[in-house]
Amino acid sequence: MRVKNSRELFVTMLSQVRHGTERTAAVYKELGELSQNSEIQEALEARALVSQQTLAKLDEAFKMIGEKRVHVTGRLQDVFVEDFRRELSEIQSQEARRLFVLAKANHLSHMRSGEYVTLVAAADVSGHHGVGVLLESCLGDHLAFVERTKRLIHRFVEAKKRGERSRLRAQMANNIKESPHGPGSSARQVQARA
Repeated sequence: MRVKNSRELFVTMLSQVRHGTERTAAVYKELGELSQNSEIQEALEARALVSQQTLAKLDEAFKMIGEKRVHVTGRLQDVFVEDFRRELSEIQSQEARRLFVLAKANHLSHMRSGEYVTLVAAADVSGHHGVGVLLESCLGDHLAFVERTKRLIHRFVEAKKRGERSRLRAQMANNIKESPHGPGSSARQVQARA
């Protein structure tokens, strides 16, 4: 990637985000399908839809600065998807798979958010304030998704904790019933058995 000046760098970075957003829509859809959870799938499908709207905003940004996209490679996302598929195939527990999908979706979104923060600053520095507004709205969408994903993860963990507590209560109740010291046993009865 040869870049001669800050304008070319901005166009290259904007092209990378555009390309990444295009690929990310497909990645979110795949993540949702692989999660095998309707709630996660719905959230990721919505994220894919928002990604389509983001593409329109990025195309408008190119029009506003009078530039065309440059060719970029998406190797980073390709590696991300390859690693994701490989790692997910090794996870057997459905609960662990769901948490893993949410973690990867969050990771991908944070990476994209960082790119938008940089592009907003670059747009402001270059005097393209309208482009900065478009990019900030894209960033806002990403941050909303990060928050939504964080809530899904929190709810998943809380449900797991509740399930574990219920399992432990049931196990304790069962242990008490089977114990010679269980309900209805007095100290004398225990001594008499001994």
